[in-house]
Amino acid sequence: MAQFEPTDLPLHDGKIILITGGASGIGLSLTQQASQLGAKVLVADLRTTPEFDSFAQGNPNILYVQADVSHWPDFLKLFDACEKKWGDVPDAYGICAGVFEPPFSNFWHDPEQDKGYAEVDINVSHPIKLTRLAIKKSLQNGKRASVCIIASIGGISGNIAAPLYCATKHAIVGFVKSMTTSESFTGVKITTILPGLVYTPLIDEQKKEQYSVAEENSLKPWDVAGSMLDLIQKKEYGCGMVFEISLGGTRVIPEWNVEPPAAKGTGQDKEELAAGLKALLAPIHEKLKSEMKGAKV
Repeated sequence: MAQFEPTDLPLHDGKIILITGGASGIGLSLTQQASQLGAKVLVADLRTTPEFDSFAQGNPNILYVQADVSHWPDFLKLFDACEKKWGDVPDAYGICAGVFEPPFSNFWHDPEQDKGYAEVDINVSHPIKLTRLAIKKSLQNGKRASVCIIASIGGISGNIAAPLYCATKHAIVGFVKSMTTSESFTGVKITTILPGLVYTPLIDEQKKEQYSVAEENSLKPWDVAGSMLDLIQKKEYGCGMVFEISLGGTRVIPEWNVEPPAAKGTGQDKEELAAGLKALLAPIHEKLKSEMKGAKV
């Protein structure tokens, strides 16, 4: 097998980046920043947003493809569209699409009866499958690539109100750590970023109340996207890196013995936890009460 040395992978001079979830939130910020660097941007999302449409209008170097990341054949549609428009496969991947305990896939409300949890398909199977395809396509085309997956501080901690979400993000951290030595024989660097609370459309009004989310205690999508670009482009951020970003700053998470973050918006601040516990547990208590059928627990 070929031995690949770590290298910078700058996104300029027409390099291609594929961004899932690239029409809103962190993904949209990554789309905008990558485009400003001179990259060609392939955006995969279920639908566009007015903000994305306004930014992408008239830009020949932004290509939107409607895609459901839980439906694996759509991945091949993305690669086909990329090769048809630009005659090549991506040089970089920003894997941003994800869900946060949505009504259709939620541990406590448990609406799914026929198949597995959709949240797992979107948050775990999608990034892992797309990473595998990135390796395959890069090797087939004789090129290097860089993959950055959005996880969460919830991927190294936990939350009683979002156990399924946290479990999916733990899975991504474990996957990326497992790939630490892979770049030497695949030529593809794989990293993950762990943001604290981010003020994005993923946090709807109900979640803002339940999780005590306010703009002042949350990261901006733009800042997270900027750190993702560093992880993607710079060789100093090596394969397997787990990179945390919160209002308290940034740090690299080692494989062992990391102290918990203490900043606001990380889910670990004691004052925030105490103040928000009632709101956090209220929907859970309401749901469990409906399941008791008069039993005293």
